[in-house]
Amino acid sequence: MQNITKIVIKLALLPLTLSFGISAQASQVPSQWYFGKWDCSIDRRPAKMQWLVVDDPQTSCSGGVCSSSSGVKVVGRFSDNGSAWVPLSKNYLRGNDFGIRYQGAEPDNWFLRYNPSTKVASGWTTWRNNKYPLQCTWRSR
Repeated sequence: MQNITKIVIKLALLPLTLSFGISAQASQVPSQWYFGKWDCSIDRRPAKMQWLVVDDPQTSCSGGVCSSSSGVKVVGRFSDNGSAWVPLSKNYLRGNDFGIRYQGAEPDNWFLRYNPSTKVASGWTTWRNNKYPLQCTWRSR
């Protein structure tokens, strides 16, 4: 009987949920080891990397009727030696191995392997088919 009561209450609340909206917030996303701000060294030059979870609301309209939804997305970016921020995207994440897509003027694939005991990720970048060392130390969320 208690299970039936719970189901009835949930069904009764469903229209309220749909009309008032329940939105996802960036703080509700399960964390990954690479999320946050990193101090890096790329081929012995100082650099910074960030992977941040941000709110991503969407609105679409058709025939004068609009609908909105809430969501979140992960945004990556990289700054080499104080230069402008360049977008990054996640190619893959397999445990502590992280494949990154650098999306600058000459897009390329990067790799980092994270050591949770030191909070350091080491790997490489590529540029014009050459690999360069990349090491990043986790700074904060």
